[in-house]
Amino acid sequence: MERDEYLEAAVRDVLTGEDATVDRRIGHAALLLATAGAPGPADRVVTHWQRLTERPVTRLADDAVRARAWAMLAEARGVGPQWAEALSLLDLDAEERAHEALLARRVSELEGVFDGSPLAGVAAGLAPGRADPARVALAEGDLGRWAELVAGQANPDVATLGATRPLAPRLVAGADPLGLGPEWPGQCAGALVAALSERYPSEAGSWPELVAAILRLRGRPSPGPAAESEVAAAEARLGVRFPGDYREFLRTADGLPADVVFPRLLPARELRADGPVVIVSEPALVLLTATGGRWRAVEVDPVFGSTAHPSFRALLEQHLRLLEAAA
Repeated sequence: MERDEYLEAAVRDVLTGEDATVDRRIGHAALLLATAGAPGPADRVVTHWQRLTERPVTRLADDAVRARAWAMLAEARGVGPQWAEALSLLDLDAEERAHEALLARRVSELEGVFDGSPLAGVAAGLAPGRADPARVALAEGDLGRWAELVAGQANPDVATLGATRPLAPRLVAGADPLGLGPEWPGQCAGALVAALSERYPSEAGSWPELVAAILRLRGRPSPGPAAESEVAAAEARLGVRFPGDYREFLRTADGLPADVVFPRLLPARELRADGPVVIVSEPALVLLTATGGRWRAVEVDPVFGSTAHPSFRALLEQHLRLLEAAA
């Protein structure tokens, strides 16, 4: 499996595929990460998908093998992820016996099983009556041979891998048979989370909901609103009338604390102006500027240049999406 090609195809599916395609891709990617000993990135992808789509997690385990894989991996971890509590409880001993039978099935018995899946061509290329060599490798516990057999596949059958109970502890411990490496799982999860956020943008809702969402992700308490008299005093001092959405922001939160990528937003009493530009942050990286009577919010980046947003709210909504992607 070529990691870059896999990730490019996964992001493309999330951005452009039908919902069923998105669900199948997210389910495969999460299992790929989980079988590589990266449960954190796997859980991050699933929980972000679940929160944005509000679809049941059973869509990620909609056949016996995928459901079995999550159950075996959870047993090997000692505790399953919180999102998996919505999956049906399985009798793992019975599932292990069923999986052993699956691994021993001949190719002639598998006709039609993989129709429409990436494995259809693999199964069709095997002579009827022969065992699938990749499944034989799993049955024999030979991860190296399994990895060699699936190396050329764009979407290796990680569900059958994860569902193989004797191998699950090795996978959870970081055996990483596909050689994804220690950095790639985090990169994969980050790219998929960002693609999900673009495909299913959050509804920020009211100003209190938007500010609360930002502060929740930052882990900070709300500074409380500015009084109308404080907002009016700031406008009189600077000789401007703030745009309506910025006034609503101040009446919801009198500034915001900084985080690692966003400067401190100033309270009304600390706002200052430089000519027609209102400086709303410290350091002066977030500005309000009016052109032709139309206000815009500008982010100044000393390295990459400035970004103009059509409104202050649009700037904060973009910040919320970045926080969600990094969460």
